[in-house]
This record gives sequence, C-alpha cells and structure tokens, in this order.
Amino acid sequence: MLSNKTVVVGVTGGIAAYKAAEVVSRLKKLGAQVHCIMTEGAQAFLTPLTLRTLSGNPVMTDMFKEPVKWNVEHVAIADLADFFLIAPATANIIGKIASGIADDFLTTAVMATKGKVILAPAMNVNMYNNPIVQSNIQKLKQLGYFFIGPDEGNLACGYSGKGRMKEPEEIVDFLLRLEKKDLSGKNILITAGPTREPIDPVRYITNRSSGKMGYALAQCAQRRGARVTLVSGPTNLDKPQGVDFISVETAEQMFNVVKELFEKHDIIIKSAAVADYRPQSYSSLKIKKSETDMQIKLERNPDILSFLGKNKGNRILVGFAAETNDLKENAQKKLLNKNVDLIVANDVTAQGAGFESDTNKVTLYFKDGAEKDIPLLTKEKIADIILDEVLMLNNKE
Repeated sequence: MLSNKTVVVGVTGGIAAYKAAEVVSRLKKLGAQVHCIMTEGAQAFLTPLTLRTLSGNPVMTDMFKEPVKWNVEHVAIADLADFFLIAPATANIIGKIASGIADDFLTTAVMATKGKVILAPAMNVNMYNNPIVQSNIQKLKQLGYFFIGPDEGNLACGYSGKGRMKEPEEIVDFLLRLEKKDLSGKNILITAGPTREPIDPVRYITNRSSGKMGYALAQCAQRRGARVTLVSGPTNLDKPQGVDFISVETAEQMFNVVKELFEKHDIIIKSAAVADYRPQSYSSLKIKKSETDMQIKLERNPDILSFLGKNKGNRILVGFAAETNDLKENAQKKLLNKNVDLIVANDVTAQGAGFESDTNKVTLYFKDGAEKDIPLLTKEKIADIILDEVLMLNNKE
C-alpha cells in the first residue's frame, strides 16, 4: 500500500523511542522505502543498529560524518521523502522546528523537505499543556504540518494525562489515510458542534455536543482529497487544517448558511447537535433574579435536516441521531421521515460513546434497510468508516 513511497522516520530522545522500531517494521511490510534519522538523545534509548536492520538502510546520526555517497546527505534524504515522520516528537524538537532552528541532521532535513511532515508528540502532560508548546503546535499546524496524538494515559514519568505517543499501528494508519485520495473532486458540507440559543446577553440554551465527531469527519475528508466546508457551532476545538470554516452560533444562523451553500456540494453530513427550540423572546438586558419563578417560552427552530431531505436531489445526505433509548426505532424513524441516505446513531449513555469523548460506538442505518454496528473506536477512525460508506453510496448513484 506504500509501494514506491519513501518515508523518512526521525526519532528523538524520549522513552517512546522504542516504539519507532515497530513503526519502521510496519512501514517496510507495507512496501515503503524507509530511511531513519536519530538524534543524539534518541540513541540513549534505541540503537541505530536496530533501525538499520529493520529499515535495510544506513541510519543518519551525524551531520558531519564522512558521507557514504558523494552528496549533501541531509538534503538528499529530504528530497527523497514523500512522508517525513517524527516519532516520538519531543517538546524540544517541536520547538526547534517551529522556530526555524536547524542545528542537527534531523532539524536540517525537516527544513529542506517538501514531503508531508507528520509529528507524533510524546512528553510529560505538563510539558504538553505548556502554553509555549501548545503555541508551537498551533503554529506548525497552520503551516501545514500534521500531528497525530498524543493519547491520554499513564506516562513513564509517573504522571497520568495527555502526552503518551500514539501506538505504531495508529501512526502507520494515519500515513495511509494521508496517502488515500479517494474523495478527490468531491465537495462535502459538514455541520458540527452545538448551537446556542440566547436568552439574554449572558445566558443561553445549548447542549453537551463537543463537535469532535464533526471535526474528525472534516479533517479526514480533507486528507482524503475532498474540498470540505465545515459549518460549526461554538466549540473549544482547533479549526481542522485545509477546510473552509464558517462559524455560527444559533440554529437559525446555521440553517441560513446551509441553505446558501448546500447546492454547491455533492455530499452533506449533518453531525451538528442543533437545538430543537429557542426562546420565543430575547431580552437585550440581563434578566435580574426576582422573588418569583422564571418562565421561558420556547418556539421551534427550523429543521435543517428536513429541509435538506426535501431538497437534496441526487446529493448524498447523512444524518446523526444521539439517543438515550430505543436507538434502532428512533434512528430508523429519522431515516424515513427526514429522507436521508444514512443515519449514524449512538447511545450517548454508553461508556466511551457519549458527548465530549474522544471515542464513539455507533450503528449505521441505511435507506435500503441494512445496518452496520461499529465497535468502540476513536472518532477519527469512525469518521473514516463513515466516509468509506458515503463513498460507496455516492458510487451507486
């Protein structure tokens, strides 16, 4: 699957360096040509001999050693790279790259490459959450660098939290998804996140949606070659790279944007948790507490999915159903009533599948009566499965 592709693997000085050996092994089994670069710190955790044996190529460790071939090696290896993977990526290497520092073989080669650069962070949770590190990560993302992870869990330093490097299988799978361009030429409209329905200048009605599923769909679709427009309610998430991003707050605002844009898109995925109701009246001044109970009269918001179902034409339309009971019955009713091609349903009370989680467990319900259970996986993996199904539906049209 990676035949005729060259992956340069940079390994830095962290305990997760041992995982690089499996990453290299998996890449070779997929047919990739693999070249490794190790920093001085990496060699304290893993020997160059290990990576040389697994990759079948010399391991670069020293900028100024006598070259095996007569060329400028850090430039030559940078030119070869289709993918330039750094795993683990320490806070130090992230900071150097973000600052344009090129003081060893690895940073110099990264500076010279035109390949896709992917970083798999691994560090102490407090280091990862440090504002400087986060600023460096955001800067690199904006410049087109890709990041995978880190995960949450027990760390080698004794702490527990975000900072554990993704597993080799997930890292290699990420590279495969970057290589996959099966959605090229497709225009995909995705809605994500909650909506907020204001009561007064300081209060609003909303729900617990984090937007993570919709953002994962947008990022995965973009990596697979689609032109993606993401219409998002308020979230705390970073904007996905390479997508057209439109921020909205209320259901009515989202409806107006979708009405304006949907005809330009081949596929529409409605993953947003849109408020069904809004306050009938809005107070321009903060409502003060009084001795009596407060009553808020609600009115219905526009039903965006129903509108799309009535007007979708030959477009593929995907809806979501977040349920707490009668999952199948409610999902199938929505599938029929809204005229959608696919409903992604989940029980938000299930462990690991509710709001704000990085994982999900869903069932896909199709117009032809078929259904497909997806086990507990990361939302990114589920996004790719959903896109696979959408592509198959599109090819049937």
